[in-house]
Amino acid sequence: MASLSVKPGQRFTMPDWQNNSILISADAEQQRFNSHHIRQEGRALRNETGNQAKWDEHNSRTRLKDRITTVDRWREALAKCLTEIDLEIDALTKVKEAAENAIQAKNLCLDVAIECLTFRESRRDIDVVRDPVEEELLKEVKVIEKTKKELQQRVDDAFKQLCLLKEARQQLSCDHRHKVEALELDRQCVSFNPTSGNISFKVNPTRIPDGTTALHEWETNSKRNKENAEAELRASVDLRGAITLSIAQTNNELDAQRIATEFALRKRIRDMEGALSELRWQEQNTLEEIAEMEEEIRRLEEDIRKRTLDLKVAHTRLETRTYRPHIELCRDQAQYGLTDEVQQLEGIIRALQQKRTESQDALDALYRQLHRIQTDIGYKTNSLQLDNKCMETRKKLVIPVEKFDPEVDAVNRTRNLPRNSQLELA
Repeated sequence: MASLSVKPGQRFTMPDWQNNSILISADAEQQRFNSHHIRQEGRALRNETGNQAKWDEHNSRTRLKDRITTVDRWREALAKCLTEIDLEIDALTKVKEAAENAIQAKNLCLDVAIECLTFRESRRDIDVVRDPVEEELLKEVKVIEKTKKELQQRVDDAFKQLCLLKEARQQLSCDHRHKVEALELDRQCVSFNPTSGNISFKVNPTRIPDGTTALHEWETNSKRNKENAEAELRASVDLRGAITLSIAQTNNELDAQRIATEFALRKRIRDMEGALSELRWQEQNTLEEIAEMEEEIRRLEEDIRKRTLDLKVAHTRLETRTYRPHIELCRDQAQYGLTDEVQQLEGIIRALQQKRTESQDALDALYRQLHRIQTDIGYKTNSLQLDNKCMETRKKLVIPVEKFDPEVDAVNRTRNLPRNSQLELA
């Protein structure tokens, strides 16, 4: 007869089967949820990192452009300064040559004066006399030799200034060349993008190369080079003016000396009047400051008095509260507050007293300065009266000093001299 075939092994119940299906479904849903969460996190990360990368690239590009603008501005300033130095070197060279020619031209004047003196040495007997002619000839020789010495000194100064200008130009040229190279590299950096064919990974790109300088050192170096060049330019302009003026003065000889003295005296009077005006202005301001300082000291003393009274009140309150009986003698908030108040008031009074001392010292210094100013006003008033008397006396010379008043042309950096003072080079 047939038998029932039974599969060997464990038999599960229907609830187990149902629970297994439910568990599989639950696990599938959980895995899908986890996968969805990870996908969302990945999308957020991609958005965040993409935005951050774009912002960082934009920020770097902006900084590069700003740096290019800054360096280009300095490049233009240095280029302009280089042009001015080149013009000044050319102008100073011409003035130096003019001074050398003026020295050469004075040789003929000196030879003539010496020859005249030699001729007069042939005089005999009573005619060998120190007459005004000889005195004027000797004076002429002295003036010419002095003039040549001054002009030679100007030539030496011009040579030294030319060396300084060329040295400054060398520094500017080197700095300008370096900035041009830096601009080319930074502009190349701005042109880079992810599709550029010449981009690649580099070994340790964030390293600090040898010779790297700080930004303030770079700015200081650029400013120093420019300021040094401008200082040498100003010195050269002043020197050219002095050389031109010296050349013009040599043709006027004694008249030029008198005119120069007249000009210096007028200038001294103007300076003296200006100094007196400044001193009177300082005197008035000092008097006003003294009045304000005295008022401030009065107010400080009044505040010290008031704060002292406040401190007495706080001390009295603290001392009075020490007589509270038994358990009432506790360190309550009022006690802490009064203690803090005493400490604050003591600090305030010390600060006010210190400030009063400083103010009194400042007031004493103001009084000393006022005395010094008033004494100097007396000295300068007396000097101005003496200079005005000199001017009245010098009117006997009847030399129009205005025709010799040189003016500096700030545009062309030259001096405008009177026509009759121009040197005629031989």
